[in-house]
Amino acid sequence: MTAECYPISILPELSRLFLDFCERHDALSPFYPASAFSTDWMTAPVRLSAPRRSELCSRLEEQSREYGAAPPALENIARLRNGAGAVVTGQQVTLFGGPLFTLFKAATAIRRAREASASGYPHVPVFWLATEDHDLAEADHIALPAKGEIRVLRAPAAGAAGAPVGELRLGEGLDDVLRQAAEILGPGPFLESLRRCYRPGATFGRAFAELLSRIFAAQGLIVIDASSRGFHALGRDVLRAALVRADELHSALADRADELEAAGYHAQVLTPPQSSLLFLIDADSGARLPLRRPSPGQWLAGERTYSTGELLEVLDEAPERLSPNALLRPVFQDAILPTAVYVGGPSEIAYFAQSQVLYERIAGRTTPVLPRLSATLIEPGVAKILARHEISLPWVMETSARDPLELAQTLGARALPAEWKRRLAAAGHALEAELAALTEYAAAADPGLARACETAASKMLYQMNRLRLMAANHQLQREHRLASDVQAIAVHLFPERSPQERVLGSAWHLSRYGEALPDLLVRHAGEHCPGHKAIWL
Repeated sequence: MTAECYPISILPELSRLFLDFCERHDALSPFYPASAFSTDWMTAPVRLSAPRRSELCSRLEEQSREYGAAPPALENIARLRNGAGAVVTGQQVTLFGGPLFTLFKAATAIRRAREASASGYPHVPVFWLATEDHDLAEADHIALPAKGEIRVLRAPAAGAAGAPVGELRLGEGLDDVLRQAAEILGPGPFLESLRRCYRPGATFGRAFAELLSRIFAAQGLIVIDASSRGFHALGRDVLRAALVRADELHSALADRADELEAAGYHAQVLTPPQSSLLFLIDADSGARLPLRRPSPGQWLAGERTYSTGELLEVLDEAPERLSPNALLRPVFQDAILPTAVYVGGPSEIAYFAQSQVLYERIAGRTTPVLPRLSATLIEPGVAKILARHEISLPWVMETSARDPLELAQTLGARALPAEWKRRLAAAGHALEAELAALTEYAAAADPGLARACETAASKMLYQMNRLRLMAANHQLQREHRLASDVQAIAVHLFPERSPQERVLGSAWHLSRYGEALPDLLVRHAGEHCPGHKAIWL
């Protein structure tokens, strides 16, 4: 199994802020305290008092046993109790393990923890489940390749509208979704794991946690769902600061947005005047409602108004009802865990440029952040297609992102018989030469006539290009294997005009490569590549 490393910029729709962070070897001040290449975090002390460590690890151990964690994870919790630092990553609790980048995050955290431990200071990998997110539409489905197309399987959910996704239960119809998954993935150990974890009545959070614990059992990944009262109590000080220092923190974020704009970037998360850093779980409906600030000291959740004092009472009595937003979540997380470094994706790392001001004001420090492994997994059948047509992954991405038809038309044109290519090229060159000469001659006679020649020439050249496309499409229709090749490339490498890692469910590759896949990804996460990898399976 080999790999190729490409610049991260081959991926579409990445923010300039993230691109600059990945490409610079020095710190991108003032937005990030360290560069993506820094290893200083490996030897920096991680502060967490012994009593808090003890309480944290007791809760982690209890939760991990509920998830069926293997001995390596429990051993890592023991290391955490004894003073180890945590390499943390996290993701939404998406159906059947979510997209491939979820595995890439976990694999990177595992690898970085190993590297830090080898330097003499023990670290352990921790995966933070974002169970408090309430956007069900982002979490209830998985996309899998099936018979030359992408099939999206969507799980039924039972629970209050707008409630945290992690608390929603898998509803009626789950058996049918599992049946469809079985048809696509085929029998095997991974399918059995899906059936064991995703069972009727289980919550989205619990099912995801159990599956991720199984996938990375041998690597000792610690999985945490911090949505309960006990974990929230450990992060109570951060939630309190978001309440009592709301004006100060909002002003700091506004200043940071101005700094980002002045540096040529932009704020990734908008913070309108009445916005806050918190959500409130409604006591009656269970919905997760954004807290707004219509005036100083007043808070609005849905149609109900609260005073700061009333919310502080909620925080004291039921801290799990207050939930951090995307900017505050890293600070809240690092008040609970002894985080040495966070492993994030492009959006998360861009968010950190804003979260940094919250870190400094609430925690008095900033956690460094590192990019996760970014990769495209190329299976043997797809690799043969790329070799047959002599095309590369960057070319596929660039071509498919511009126009999905361009890939097919280009391969069709390449497959034309040699005589067809020769005649089309000769006709095209001759037409261009004659039209250029005619336009030049007309220009010497009359400017108006020259403009007419240019217009006519443009139309004739357009028709010549149209003839080339018609020939390419004709070749596609004649060669069934060629059409099948185009379809395979589109589905497996750049599905839905997006990088594979963002769309394809990890279940597809886990069902085919089993226990070997996590180890493979951990290994590749350690091999230096500051950009995007093509991993040939």
